[in-house]
Amino acid sequence: MFVLVNLKTYPCDPVAVAEAVRDVNESTDARVAVAPQAAHLERVAETGAETWAQHVDPIDYGSNTGHTLAETVAEAGAVGTLINHSEQRLKLADVDGAVEAAERADLETVVCANNPAQIGAAAALGPDAVAVEPPELIGTGTPVSQADPDIVEDAVEAAQAVDADVSVLCGAGISTGDDVVAAGDLGSEGVLLASGVAKADDPTAALEDLVAPL
Repeated sequence: MFVLVNLKTYPCDPVAVAEAVRDVNESTDARVAVAPQAAHLERVAETGAETWAQHVDPIDYGSNTGHTLAETVAEAGAVGTLINHSEQRLKLADVDGAVEAAERADLETVVCANNPAQIGAAAALGPDAVAVEPPELIGTGTPVSQADPDIVEDAVEAAQAVDADVSVLCGAGISTGDDVVAAGDLGSEGVLLASGVAKADDPTAALEDLVAPL
């Protein structure tokens, strides 16, 4: 099971969370990674935690002021990137371009989508994984696996119908180990979460709770 912690722009200590991710990753069979803000990538990667970017743009080297270049993300120590998170939506052509840019930089990719239909479209672009995240549940503490489990099962079916090699992650409202287990029972190979760890007083304890049932 893949547990990817997105720190968004929460006012947490990214290095402290990364150290917790590193330590818990070493004590479990689950794969645990963290996605900090772009400015924190290098510091986070230096902790030894598996580090992901929150976004890359569909660009190459050149005149692209204010954009995030995949190669720069990789040079900072990231091994993968989120694409098309509900808080950083892209047009389909730009999602395709961002996936190509990430692959050019040898970054693993997770493309986010709102529903099973979008998951199918995202899977057709050839990412390593897709993540289904109904935006209305993000940050609520109510997991999609509980609020509407059909969305997860249908997302898995939609991705497999397009490309069986594309993994499906479950996002939105994940905060406990039971949520992770429920996501797995519905066919998900991982979870994408944020506030449950980034806002926790004790990130290590929060992560240990997430992976304990696995």
